[in-house]
Amino acid sequence: MSDHNATDGLYIHKAPEPGQQTENLRITVMTPLIAPGALKAMLPLTSAIRQTVLSARGTIHQIMARRDPRLLILVGPCSIHDVSAAYEYAERLSELHRQYADTFYIIMRTYFEKPRTTIGWRGLINDPRLDGTYDMEAGLHAARDLLLRINALGLPTAVEMLDTVTPHYFADLVSFGAIGARTTESQPHRAMASGLSMPVGFKNGTDGNIQVAIDAMIAARSPQSFLGIDHEGHCCVATTAGNDDGILILRGGKNGV
Repeated sequence: MSDHNATDGLYIHKAPEPGQQTENLRITVMTPLIAPGALKAMLPLTSAIRQTVLSARGTIHQIMARRDPRLLILVGPCSIHDVSAAYEYAERLSELHRQYADTFYIIMRTYFEKPRTTIGWRGLINDPRLDGTYDMEAGLHAARDLLLRINALGLPTAVEMLDTVTPHYFADLVSFGAIGARTTESQPHRAMASGLSMPVGFKNGTDGNIQVAIDAMIAARSPQSFLGIDHEGHCCVATTAGNDDGILILRGGKNGV
């Protein structure tokens, strides 16, 4: 039960009588999380990084529109678990990004979240120490810090948008977003993609079916409204203009398609 205090706008939660609780019966802990704006203030992007992101997004758009003849290449780990190793990889890849810039446009995959068919480690953001402590605030901090350092090399980044909340913490540093095979058919992810500020790739389904990805691109091109959070972490209704920059990412299927 909650009573509303009209004088100060606060809701005061009253614990129900024993045996009468109807919510959170299986929730053991609720841990407050830093607001997106606060993390961005701690780890701000520089003007040089901003230009790297904006230039990369523009270049990807031109390649997708076939006005830039170069081949777009997304390369890198499927899941980052060691930020030091990931940064070393980025240093080497940034050299190739510059060396082959006339022919290829190379972007590093910096995937922080792992979708699972059943259970397993769900990525750097979810469990950054790989020990089941699930310090997601530390994971978000590590992810944003790594994206800042990679972009500072002049190397654009791509991220799989698995959770619909976490992009608020680092999407300003991402040049290409990906929606995975297990979430391409998800309405919340299609709505989120319609509001992302970068081009987005949609994988075909785990069974190899490409129609779900095509449907996702059509949905993402359209204006959408959905529940989200703002920079202060407040729950809000997000209304989008639609995202025209959608492409299909082909993956294998269960039947070898």
